[in-house]
Amino acid sequence: MSKPQNPVQMAVIGAAHGIKGELRVKTFTGDPMALADYGPLYARDGRAFQITDIRPANTVVVVRFKGISDRNAAEALAGTELFVDRSMLPDDGEEDEFYHADLVGLEVRDDTGTVLGKVVAVHNFGGGDILDVTLAGRKGVLIPFTQAAVPDVSIAEGFVRVDPVAAGLVEDEDGDARHEEDFDPKGRPRGPRDAGGNR
Repeated sequence: MSKPQNPVQMAVIGAAHGIKGELRVKTFTGDPMALADYGPLYARDGRAFQITDIRPANTVVVVRFKGISDRNAAEALAGTELFVDRSMLPDDGEEDEFYHADLVGLEVRDDTGTVLGKVVAVHNFGGGDILDVTLAGRKGVLIPFTQAAVPDVSIAEGFVRVDPVAAGLVEDEDGDARHEEDFDPKGRPRGPRDAGGNR
């Protein structure tokens, strides 16, 4: 198989592990060991990576790729994102489970069905999934991908429904949204001035 036509990111290569070409790899699969079940993995530039050995190691897996036999070759791969084609993935997930790639491009609608924008990416910086949404020509906003903020997802109909208050798009009735004019300089963190504190 050549470079994926409809790529879904499965993992990202981290640091080299040892001197024999092994690498620490962060996976985005439900079972990290399942990374080896999808056949060759592909980098954005089309390079193929065949897993010859995989084992768990804390929050990552340690992987040996065919043709990578020393630390220098392994270090050169750090940061490489690995993909498979969408067709390689099963479609037997739960109703409320989605591949990030399936969410990209969906319309974003509010409670009345009005189209607000569209999903352009899905991120996870360690605190949970976040939808990157472009709103009607304005710059993008980030919306937490939680049940409260995004109560409905319809892949088949091509949209996600957001609760504008829970998604942080509008102020709630109590006026809890914080504004710049509410800034209190005396409320700055304590600590040395050169570190941004007020001592």
